[in-house]
Amino acid sequence: MRRALSVVLLALACLLVPLGTLSVWAKYEVGDSDRYVPTMAPLAAEPAVQGAVADAVTNAIMTQLDAGPLQSTVDAFVHDAVKSFTGTEAFQKAWNTANRAGHDAVQQAIDDGTDGPVTIDLAPVTGQVRQQLGDDGVPFADRIPVTHTTITVMSSRDLDRLRQSLHLLQRAGPWLPFAAFAFAATGLALARRRRRALTATALGVALAAAALLVALAMCRSLTLDNLPSDVDRSAAGAAYDALSSSVRTASLWTAGTALAVAVCAWLSGRLRHRFPPGPPDPPEMRPAASGVSMPVTPRRTE
Repeated sequence: MRRALSVVLLALACLLVPLGTLSVWAKYEVGDSDRYVPTMAPLAAEPAVQGAVADAVTNAIMTQLDAGPLQSTVDAFVHDAVKSFTGTEAFQKAWNTANRAGHDAVQQAIDDGTDGPVTIDLAPVTGQVRQQLGDDGVPFADRIPVTHTTITVMSSRDLDRLRQSLHLLQRAGPWLPFAAFAFAATGLALARRRRRALTATALGVALAAAALLVALAMCRSLTLDNLPSDVDRSAAGAAYDALSSSVRTASLWTAGTALAVAVCAWLSGRLRHRFPPGPPDPPEMRPAASGVSMPVTPRRTE
């Protein structure tokens, strides 16, 4: 009974490792805008993201701007202006503002079950482009409409599938890692061969962390394959990689640490079998009155 309970607890600890990693990520990165925005901020410097934003803003402007026979020329000019703007500090600020608003919309949809797609509003970028063109003396700059140009972050179908699982992970938060640690400690305490149990548990944790890495790669591939044709896959891939970066890093560290523990536990067992401790020293003998030597019990010294 003791051995069976130990095996069950250690197996549960291994299974909770990837879930615990995801729960901490969902609670403290996805669920916290102050962490989410800095995570997504470097994307503003990604060429694929800059290109996707430039295309979206340019299309939104040109659908409402009639330049007559110069339409194609104005289109190229506006696109170049927007693309140039994406390399400025003002765009970084506008990008952070848009991401914070998009994050709040996603979190609110997860919390209260709001239906419909979640989008990022690029109107601040359009307004900045209009101001920049006006400062450069472009004649039609004042005719550029500052509309709510949006990029879809998550479709309603994807949001509906994600809502329940992400909500549960956020509620679990750090409790799943604590539970994994408690199960592992209790299971090792109950194990009769603790060194062997520690080696097996460490290998199980490493495999669980590796499985999470494989799952992330598979989810990335499926997500990009299911994107609509008008969505830039390079930009979406960069966003996926940025958002899942902390999960990958934590999984790699967990797998590496667990493998190191398994190797150390295995080597210590091998060395103990190869170099067993020597026999204890024989007790000192002294002759007794009958002529037979008797062992001498050493006196204790204070």
